[in-house]
Amino acid sequence: MATTEHPPPSRLRTWMLEGLSDMGKAGGHTGPHAQPEPPHKGQRWWRVMCLTGVDYFSTLGYQPGIAALAAGLLSPVATIVLVIVTLAGALPVYRRVAEESPHGEGSIAMLERLLTFWKGKLFVLTLLGFAATDFLITITLSAADASTHLVENPHLTSTLHDKQMLITLVLVALLGAVFLKGFLEAIGVAVALVGVYLALNVVVVIVGVWHVATAGHLITDWSSALTAEHGNVFAMVGVALLVFPKLALGLSGFETGVAVMPHVQGDEGDTEEDPRGRIRDTKKLLTAAALIMSVFLIATSFITTLLIPEKEFQSGGQANGRALAYLAHEYLGGAFGTVYDVSTIAILWFAGASAMAGLLNLMPRYLPRYGMAPHWARAVRPMVIVFTLVGFLVTWIFDADVDAQGGAYATGVLVLMSSAAIAVTIAARRAQQRGWTIGFAVVSAVLLYVTVANVVERPDGVKIGACFIAGIILISLLSRLARAFELRVTSVSLDDMAERFVRDMASRKMRFIANEPDQRDKAEYRDKIEQIRADNDMPEQEDFVFVEVTVTDPSEFEASLTVRGEVLHNRYRVLTLESASIPNALAALLLHVRDSTNCTPHMYFEWTEGTPFANFLRFFLFGQGEVAPVTREVLREAEPDRARRPRVHTG
Repeated sequence: MATTEHPPPSRLRTWMLEGLSDMGKAGGHTGPHAQPEPPHKGQRWWRVMCLTGVDYFSTLGYQPGIAALAAGLLSPVATIVLVIVTLAGALPVYRRVAEESPHGEGSIAMLERLLTFWKGKLFVLTLLGFAATDFLITITLSAADASTHLVENPHLTSTLHDKQMLITLVLVALLGAVFLKGFLEAIGVAVALVGVYLALNVVVVIVGVWHVATAGHLITDWSSALTAEHGNVFAMVGVALLVFPKLALGLSGFETGVAVMPHVQGDEGDTEEDPRGRIRDTKKLLTAAALIMSVFLIATSFITTLLIPEKEFQSGGQANGRALAYLAHEYLGGAFGTVYDVSTIAILWFAGASAMAGLLNLMPRYLPRYGMAPHWARAVRPMVIVFTLVGFLVTWIFDADVDAQGGAYATGVLVLMSSAAIAVTIAARRAQQRGWTIGFAVVSAVLLYVTVANVVERPDGVKIGACFIAGIILISLLSRLARAFELRVTSVSLDDMAERFVRDMASRKMRFIANEPDQRDKAEYRDKIEQIRADNDMPEQEDFVFVEVTVTDPSEFEASLTVRGEVLHNRYRVLTLESASIPNALAALLLHVRDSTNCTPHMYFEWTEGTPFANFLRFFLFGQGEVAPVTREVLREAEPDRARRPRVHTG
């Protein structure tokens, strides 16, 4: 391949691009140029669980309050429905996703395999838009909720009551700073935060249950009011199912759980093709997180419903968005309550860590591979800066309001979970697993219902998701357009016959003819040679080697190139290639031949009929079009030195 001298990179550039694609450690590198670490390296599953748990477990900071506002006295019943969907639906789905897609791509990769060409790419970009909605809103919403807890602390509310926007922006910036420092530091912080936060919640739950048990009238009053309001158990369950979509935030965490899967250590014998240890331990991660969260959700919804007056859950109430913090202050005193607030603020701030990890693991796996992001998008630090700046913008647009971002967050979560359920349903059907197919189909139907109900209830979520999708698609297409003339071939290899052709030509002038294969009969090659000789006024003694490129998937961007040689009709030497783009493949072949022989190759073309604009669109979308000038442009970008550049002739 061509090599061009470049000045040594600056220290800042070296630091920014250090560990290119290091989010793909423990296997599953993020692009054809990435060098993955040995697959056995990584973190113990329970440590990675803490990373995804800062998102999942931190929802305890606001989930009981959301349940109380949505379901009122039915909050514990509605939460039980949520837990059933979690354990019987979401958990089996994502355990299967971990098995089918063990490198962190999640359900997006599973669905990508079902579609090809541009429709597959656009479908993936749409899902990436919802993933970006989910993960980025997780960062900004959690930071905004953390600032809410800080501002509404009884000791600080008078000082910080108008500083929520500034505090939220600072928290988003601090999260980005942690990831700029290094990913291992992020996991260490997550373990400490989750351990302290869950321990404090255990204390609050035990004290709350004790107060409920010792004041026996609370349970009696609650059950009586519940019966008076809803009549019977069936009515209660029916109402709980109706309000269930509003509790969907409690389902967060599963998508990030599989997104950070490459960081799970696994076994020494794991390979990229068969990482059994990583799959097993990721299933442990998902199951443990779901069980822990389910116990806390049921217990906290029960004690908050019985111990907190209904008016305190309303906007402006002391328990609005911070029900457990209210109980901590009310029953354990100001000192413990402040410690609980600090812990809640810390974990809500760091809840964006799992989302940031998910973004850094997900986006570089697709956009650079599609040619829809610059090469630096495979590196962690530049992407951290990009996502942090987008987080600033989202925070400013929503004025750091938690409620305003809730719809977008729920929409992103539910769309990804629905796509995961559909993906595993298709996978089970292809594996002829009838029972699992039916079960996953039921889960898909439930999640689709919840998604549609959430969209109807809060259409702003779809609007925000559509903005992310439109932005990703527009920027991706512009990036693809800007990179259209890159070499786009990662390596070139020739078989024995092709090598023999090249060695034979190296002793004289190396002349290739670009030929679009048709019948491939004797007349086609004879007429082509006569045309090239006439167009370029060449003597008959000149001999040629034909080069024929078959376009495979023109929506792909980078790939390796395998060149095969054959002799047709006992006379015509032909090199055949398969590539996503004809001009880029021809340019890569010429540069490889030049570098391997130290000779300057010549390639001959004929002009293509049609307008330049239409031909460029054909090249951009289908890898064909006006081949000659595009091949020359690819060569010009790849080799600035005209003296060393292969020659292109067009007649």
